[in-house]
Amino acid sequence: MLSAILMLIQLTVTIVVGIYFFRQLRSQRAPSQGEGSHSAREMAKLQRLRAIRLAEPLAERVRPGKFSEVIGQEEGVRSLKAILCGANPQHVLIYGPPGVGKTCAARLALEAARMSPGTPFAADAPFVEVDATCVRFDERAIADPLIGSVHDPIYQGAGPMGAQGVPQPKPGAVTKAHGGVLFLDEIGEMHPVQMGKLLKVLEDRKVMLESAYYDPDMTGVPAYIRDIFRNGLPADFRLIGATTRSPQEISPALRSRCMEVFFRALTEDEVAQIAAGAAERAGFAMAQQQAQTIGRYAACGRDAVNIVQMAAGLAQMETRHEISETDVAWVLNSGHYAPRPPQRAEMTSRVGCVHGLAVTGDQQGALLDVEAVVTPGEGRVTVTGIIEEEELGQEGRRIRRKSTARGSAENVRTMLAAMGHPLGKRDLHLNFPGGAPVDGPSAGVAMALAALSAMTGQAVDGRAAVTGEITVQGRICAVGGVAQKVEAARRAGLTRVFIPRENEGEAQASAGVEIVGVTAFAEVASALLMPAEKTPVEPASLRVALPLAAQGEVRQPASASPQAVQTQ
Repeated sequence: MLSAILMLIQLTVTIVVGIYFFRQLRSQRAPSQGEGSHSAREMAKLQRLRAIRLAEPLAERVRPGKFSEVIGQEEGVRSLKAILCGANPQHVLIYGPPGVGKTCAARLALEAARMSPGTPFAADAPFVEVDATCVRFDERAIADPLIGSVHDPIYQGAGPMGAQGVPQPKPGAVTKAHGGVLFLDEIGEMHPVQMGKLLKVLEDRKVMLESAYYDPDMTGVPAYIRDIFRNGLPADFRLIGATTRSPQEISPALRSRCMEVFFRALTEDEVAQIAAGAAERAGFAMAQQQAQTIGRYAACGRDAVNIVQMAAGLAQMETRHEISETDVAWVLNSGHYAPRPPQRAEMTSRVGCVHGLAVTGDQQGALLDVEAVVTPGEGRVTVTGIIEEEELGQEGRRIRRKSTARGSAENVRTMLAAMGHPLGKRDLHLNFPGGAPVDGPSAGVAMALAALSAMTGQAVDGRAAVTGEITVQGRICAVGGVAQKVEAARRAGLTRVFIPRENEGEAQASAGVEIVGVTAFAEVASALLMPAEKTPVEPASLRVALPLAAQGEVRQPASASPQAVQTQ
């Protein structure tokens, strides 16, 4: 009798538990009538939201749709196409300031690569765009939208397979870009841990996932999940990373895996061209003078479009179809836009004033004037407008040293003394006007020429510019960014550029600019210093005073006198 009661109780419990789990399975497989109506209401609400669309922003309407519309980046676009549009495309890093067309060029490069002969990209190769600043890094590896992750059974919402104890792999952007291009904007801002994971994916071309809940001997695991844990998720793509940082700030491991392309800052005329095109697409007339004004104030194409859009709004409020000078002036004033530094050089030959050349942080050449004044004193050298010190090394192990610009000034003092021009009872003040701190050794020749001009009273040819590192023996050594510097001299209206002879292969001929390669300071001084007002006492003694290692063949221009360089 007792055993029968126990069997009845056991049977009752089994039935109750079975009914419970049966209802649970039914609730997971199909929604109830109430849930179905709620889902229908939410779907209808979502569709109503999708049906509401505002006007397309002007920035999207002016976005380049072909390479010819990417203004000012012909060299960068050509490099990008050479890297991607072939049988063996490579990973790419694009450097450049914001708003110059890096993202648009990357999209267009993939479209061109799809149509290239022998390309491995399919006609539907994906272009996946991710902002590296928004990539979440989860130390628990619960979610990783870039690399991919595993949804373990313990997590809420694991679904039917999670209830059975089966982990579920979730692909990331690297897998979604399989067979195409993964564009990582602002890649220089990526977390170091994420960068390490990305480098591993680039090396293996697949993503290996792990889970403590995965058992290869577990029954009921789908075949595709077994395959993912055994062979990984495919991630064979080409990376295009864009950054506004300099190459030195990017991970060396990433740079070693990528080809590098440089996009430059836009000139005033190029920004003006973008502004004119934006006004046309917005349906408003705008005079070329207004476009040129925007070009002088806008730092990039994005700024130009924003200015045009706001000016067009002003015109529309007054029912006008033309953007006036007053509209543009009001926008520039209200937006606190600052004008660009003047690009035209002062062509007058002046004593103690030299046109130097530099490269800014956005890889753009710039005119760098140097001025020098000699006053009675005790032989001191003062340099203003430079970075006094620089810090080197990694976190926890840093050293500070005198800046290379300051070191160049000391080289100039020693070299001039060796040439027979000691300061003695005079002080030398070298200044870099403009407000931007200067560093680097490439201004050495300009500093030496300005100092010698101030000490001898000889004017410097205002139609020429110089660049190069100088040694205490008067030799001129190679520097970087020569091509950008020559272009800056051309834009400034200069006719001659003196560069280190070692850099002659890097300089590209520019219309109206003569490029002169030099090895010694004597060559530069003889060519650019004009005759002094007084007759020299010791003609041509400068050449004799230089060490033999610094003496080179002097290229004398037709307009210069053989006795133009003197000592006192």
